[in-house]
Amino acid sequence: MGALPVYRWRLAPDGLATRRQLRARGLRPGGQDVAAQVERPRRRREPLVAFLYSVEQAKPVRPMTPAKWVALAKANAARRVCPECRRDAGYVIPPSLGMCTPCAYPQAQEAA
Repeated sequence: MGALPVYRWRLAPDGLATRRQLRARGLRPGGQDVAAQVERPRRRREPLVAFLYSVEQAKPVRPMTPAKWVALAKANAARRVCPECRRDAGYVIPPSLGMCTPCAYPQAQEAA
């Protein structure tokens, strides 16, 4: 496989789209190889890169089954349970804390 064509930001040809753009149209790459990439220049850092896929070869997004909805609901519920106190925090536990706010900052709760 040769080198991918590289396009500057907003100058990619019609018929190519990023994953997000495909998803907005109800499509997915569907196993196809990356067709090209687009680069967005940034100051003092390397450019942002996004891969482009052919819209013609894209396939429709698979519909969610009832079992997938149940699994997603369980996964989201598990993200709300604090591993320290085992209570439902009422919000998604921040990964940076790894626990609910009262468990992470007990001294703030005592002062209140």
